[in-house]
Amino acid sequence: MQVNSEPTTRQSPSRPPRADPLRAKNGAAVVGQHLSAGDAEKAAALRKMKLVALGLLIGMAVIFVFAFALQKEYPWLQYVRAAAEGGMVGALADWFAVTALFKYPMGIKIPHTAIIPRRKDQIGASLGEFVETNFLSEQVVQEKLASVDVARKAGAWLSGPGGAERVAKEGAAVIRGAFKVLNDDDVQAVIESMVRKHLLTPPWGPPVGRLAERIFADGHHHTLVDLLVDRTVDWVRDNHETVSRLVSDRSPQWVPQFVDGLVGDKVYVEILKFTKAVQADPQHQVRQSIDTYLTSLAQDLQHDPVMIARAEGIKAQVLGDPEVRELASRTWGTIKAALLSAVDDPHSELTVKFKAAVHDFGTRLVVDPDLAGKVNAWIGDAAGYLVRTYRSDIAGVITDTVARWDAEETSQKIELQVGKDLQFIRINGTVVGSLAGLAIFSAAHLVFG
Repeated sequence: MQVNSEPTTRQSPSRPPRADPLRAKNGAAVVGQHLSAGDAEKAAALRKMKLVALGLLIGMAVIFVFAFALQKEYPWLQYVRAAAEGGMVGALADWFAVTALFKYPMGIKIPHTAIIPRRKDQIGASLGEFVETNFLSEQVVQEKLASVDVARKAGAWLSGPGGAERVAKEGAAVIRGAFKVLNDDDVQAVIESMVRKHLLTPPWGPPVGRLAERIFADGHHHTLVDLLVDRTVDWVRDNHETVSRLVSDRSPQWVPQFVDGLVGDKVYVEILKFTKAVQADPQHQVRQSIDTYLTSLAQDLQHDPVMIARAEGIKAQVLGDPEVRELASRTWGTIKAALLSAVDDPHSELTVKFKAAVHDFGTRLVVDPDLAGKVNAWIGDAAGYLVRTYRSDIAGVITDTVARWDAEETSQKIELQVGKDLQFIRINGTVVGSLAGLAIFSAAHLVFG
């Protein structure tokens, strides 16, 4: 009888070498062409245990032959023969059982053998269902996260030496990678579309009018009016000749020049007195007229179709297509240059403040139980949502992966992982069979003589 004594990793010289598990099927990717160091160790251990189990079987067979041949001359060898016979039966039975898991014994297609190759897909589906039911349970995940106290551990790491530095370093790498992946034209197009959607498409009149109305109602414009009045007084005081010349240039030619000078001086003095009066009196009629005009303008911007249309015209003139594209380009260029410069410089203000913020957040997670509890609750809820929503997809990875494996290579891979322990079944079967054979023969001999 042929016994499966060779490891599955040995190849026949006449056959081309087989790719190490798992081999590609239907174009699937090959997992590996050579055994890893760990798998090579397991293969050696499996080979050794197979030789041990085979050696015990052969030993029992040799003992049986000698005991059977000499039992008439030495009656006590009957007990040895019975023990060896039972050991051979146990060894062969367990060899059959172990071999039937991974292949057809001696190549004979006996029913209910080669279980793993034949039922590979069902095993994968059962394994995926087991993982989904017992490991990807929302309650199990949330209880595990609650027992770990992720927030405090993360806070201790962030507030410890090197934590914030590491986060800043990885964040800088993410930003640099994102800028390499992003296309400038695409980003500028997005910014331009957002500007058009949120800035240009909505009418400017009503929102500007509402904002102006609040500003005017609170009197915030008075500072600007004061500035304009002060500048007007300064200009009039410093431009006596300009005012006089304006008067003389507009007087009839027949008016004598000295009269123009007198009139110009008089006009200058009155204008200066008037502007100083406006400057000195916060309740001056001119100021009140300005307030009335501005309030009316704010109302017109909100409700007057003509004024709203004029505001839209101004918007179109200020922000046409070229201006919007230029704005988007400048905005993106400025943001990109500023961020790249900041992340490349470990001493930049952005990097320093980011590290400080990360360190401060980590410290708060450690010392503030309320914050830590909120973060733990958020992490638990997020993990629960992910498990609840995608548990079937995650477990499906196991099922789909096993389904893509080649049946024979899957059997070899599993045998490589657990075969050493299974060989102990053969060894135990030999020992137990020997003891059982000896016990049965002894009992029968005792009863029947």
